[in-house]
Amino acid sequence: MSAMLAETRPNEATTVLETPRPEGKRIVIVGGGFAGLAAAHALRDADADVVLIDRRNHHIFQPLLYQVATAVLSSAEIAAPIRQLEARQPNLSVLLAEVTGVNLADRTIEASAPGVGVRKIAFDYLIVATGMRPSYFGHDEFARYAPGLKSLNDAETIRAKILGAFEIAATTEDVAERARQMTFVLVGAGPSGVELAASLALMVKVTLRHNFRRIDPAKATIILLDAGPRVLPSFAESLSRRAAKHLAKLGVKIQTGVKVEKVDEQGVIAGGTRIPSATVLWTAGVAASPLPKLLGGKTDRAGRALVDPFLRVVDAPGVFVVGDAASLLQKNGHPVPGVAQGAIQEGRYVGRLIAHELTGRKVKHPFNYFDKGNMAVVGKNYAVLERGRLRTSGFLTWLVWAFVHILSLPQHQNRMRVQRQWLWSYFTGQRSSRLIPETNEPGH
Repeated sequence: MSAMLAETRPNEATTVLETPRPEGKRIVIVGGGFAGLAAAHALRDADADVVLIDRRNHHIFQPLLYQVATAVLSSAEIAAPIRQLEARQPNLSVLLAEVTGVNLADRTIEASAPGVGVRKIAFDYLIVATGMRPSYFGHDEFARYAPGLKSLNDAETIRAKILGAFEIAATTEDVAERARQMTFVLVGAGPSGVELAASLALMVKVTLRHNFRRIDPAKATIILLDAGPRVLPSFAESLSRRAAKHLAKLGVKIQTGVKVEKVDEQGVIAGGTRIPSATVLWTAGVAASPLPKLLGGKTDRAGRALVDPFLRVVDAPGVFVVGDAASLLQKNGHPVPGVAQGAIQEGRYVGRLIAHELTGRKVKHPFNYFDKGNMAVVGKNYAVLERGRLRTSGFLTWLVWAFVHILSLPQHQNRMRVQRQWLWSYFTGQRSSRLIPETNEPGH
């Protein structure tokens, strides 16, 4: 989900390489997230040249990014290299590049590859699966002080900020500064905010508790802010109340109905009140990458492409948008949710649709989203699950959550390593990835 639109600089020297159209059909997939990989896999037997483009060389299991941010897991445990797909799928080529333009008239895209320049690639079918990025609701200046959580780099940045804050708190003699360093503010109480807050609460109460002589990490303040009336707004109100109650038991302070007005190096101003904090984390909103807007069709307020029931871009034959970059209403009038299962189903559907068209068959049935349920984990031994009328929470739900996530990891070695690390953390309370990167500043 990471193939974003690159910014082109004036007078920047580029080398334009034409990639000729093959004798057969060529399908270009932009984005190596859940949707892009599902589409590529669905095309494994297609008589076509499949090109998968992403600016990163790895696929991220995003549901567990918050565990990298809170030192439970390392980056390698939730990611897998995309290039290994070439060994498994003979008709697939992987290109490490960033898409910089689309020409629907010529049916080409422009992709900037490191050390090569801009390459024009012709396509017969185009699948855009570029995912989402953090949205600061018109206040992009907040990003400097409040990182989002969408990539491995984001997760590692957050982990360094959290661990670094305790190191500074243990060193400073200033009581007010120590309190600021030990105050953590999370903006956004959706699943990402709730999971991150709960994991952070366990980290300070268990993992770090006896690691400092001069401070008590368990006395850290964790504040979860949201402009809405409750946490987990996409879940039933009963589950939201249970999650809030469990967060409170963990020591998380919830402030709902509060709008963040400013974020700076000293903390946040929310509801007219200044909250001093050295670590502000943004888990509030998302927006689509710029690429869907270049396709010429309509987009929603978040920049997602409005697609037809077959996930096609209207008036752009052979062009599809899937996953978080697409906006599609279901029969019940609600949009397909921006979750992994939705992205996988859409990517698989479009891949199969194209595979059928290549053999002369026409797909008559539009995409139909199958909701497998919505889950969120709220710390150790507690999770919430909603599927239709089924609403459960507690330890057994947490076991289901753990089992589903283990099975969903991208490759066998990820599953084995995560399972081993989870067992170690569960019984010891320790987290193995508590690393702060070295700085390159003089004197360090």
